[in-house]
Amino acid sequence: MKNEKLILIVEDEEAIRTGLVDVFVYHGYQVEFAEDGAEGLKMALTGRYALIILDVMLPSLNGYDICKEIREQDKSQPIIMLTAKTADEDIIQGLTLGADDYVAKPFSVAQLVLRVQAVLRRSFDTVGSSVIQLVGGKTIDLINYSVSHDGIETPLTRREVEVIEYLLKYPMRPVSREELLSNIWGYQPEMAIETRTVDIHIAKIRKKIEQNPKNPNYLVTVRGAGYKMLTPHSDTRT
Repeated sequence: MKNEKLILIVEDEEAIRTGLVDVFVYHGYQVEFAEDGAEGLKMALTGRYALIILDVMLPSLNGYDICKEIREQDKSQPIIMLTAKTADEDIIQGLTLGADDYVAKPFSVAQLVLRVQAVLRRSFDTVGSSVIQLVGGKTIDLINYSVSHDGIETPLTRREVEVIEYLLKYPMRPVSREELLSNIWGYQPEMAIETRTVDIHIAKIRKKIEQNPKNPNYLVTVRGAGYKMLTPHSDTRT
């Protein structure tokens, strides 16, 4: 059972690890840490942690592999990845494997604390409704975090489910990127956080639900306004 105040930090650089432990203890969290990937994975799979802060570059096992292993056992475990790699493909890889967010090094500790607080505010909310949404020939199962089509099942991450659910709540209007950041990730405008996580999550969802992600029929962009989720019974896009 998860302890809502317990954070696991998996980071091999001693100065960063020690600083993060001190900061989060100061903010009232309980903190445990691991110095290498194998140890971090073993601890992460105990399922005790409210959130895992996971470095990408680690001895023995990298953060991507750890994230993948965690997601195979727990689709809802909150994970923030720390990466020195800022190329889109590296960020996309982490989010595709199921990380909730990423923070690029060097980072502001204050900004990381805000991101952790934002993720945790959402993490203990109930995710998934009892309604299964049919989109074209595909079935989106918001309970079991999956998209099914012709007998093939593609997993969804917890964040992807949250984005879909939020957009389905407002079928008559576009939802802005800022609104998604605020209501899904918990970011507030005053945080002034630069992140492409919304854009990357939208692209990931489209790849899973659309026949042609570059010309979407269901998760559409309303230019200058945001995104809408259209189902077979929705009004046409505006």
